[in-house]
Amino acid sequence: MSKDSELQQERDERIAELEERLRGRGVGVKAPVAVLALVVGGVLLGLLWKDLAYFFSARTPLTLGAEGEYRYEALESNRYVQLHGVPTLRGAYGREGEDVYVVVGLRESPFLVRRKALPGEEWSPGRVPPRPDPRPFGVRGRLLAEEDAERYREGFKLLREMGEVQPRDGRLWLVVEGERPGADKGVLLAALVLVLFMVGNAVLLYRGLEKSRFQRHFPSPPGRGTG
Repeated sequence: MSKDSELQQERDERIAELEERLRGRGVGVKAPVAVLALVVGGVLLGLLWKDLAYFFSARTPLTLGAEGEYRYEALESNRYVQLHGVPTLRGAYGREGEDVYVVVGLRESPFLVRRKALPGEEWSPGRVPPRPDPRPFGVRGRLLAEEDAERYREGFKLLREMGEVQPRDGRLWLVVEGERPGADKGVLLAALVLVLFMVGNAVLLYRGLEKSRFQRHFPSPPGRGTG
């Protein structure tokens, strides 16, 4: 064998050894990262689950009745509902960007309604909030039990302290006006992205495990350690 051939063979063996080492290291890194990614993706998908379930829920509103004749037996969190009532004298105000929102109760009921401020209900932080519009009104929106509406915790707290609503079995309920099933496409898009992310990492994990299993059954020949 010529000197050039020997050098070429040695070079090929060295390259093969380096490739084997890189493959061995890849298995050790990819599997734990893929598992962590699956866990994180699962947690994020779990946080979206109620919103996703509402997205696909019935689009015909569940009628809960009107003042004095509410259908409490039909209460179900995360449902699209409609009801009518007389607003409480006070409400809890807040802002989201340029929009003013008010959480107002319905008298002699466990219901709160979160809606956009009406004319005459303009408010800015630091100012005394006005009284909510006193006219009875009907509303359609997403019904949430108090424990499912952590985002609106302050509104629940303020209306409970004002004493103008009546908890039922210790619970209050919130109707988020205008929030309809199937309307928030962002929830569906986020869920799809998370599912694809998890599927991709599941594939990486499977390939990593298969490669590790193959290397255990067919170890490197002598002189080609994995480092």
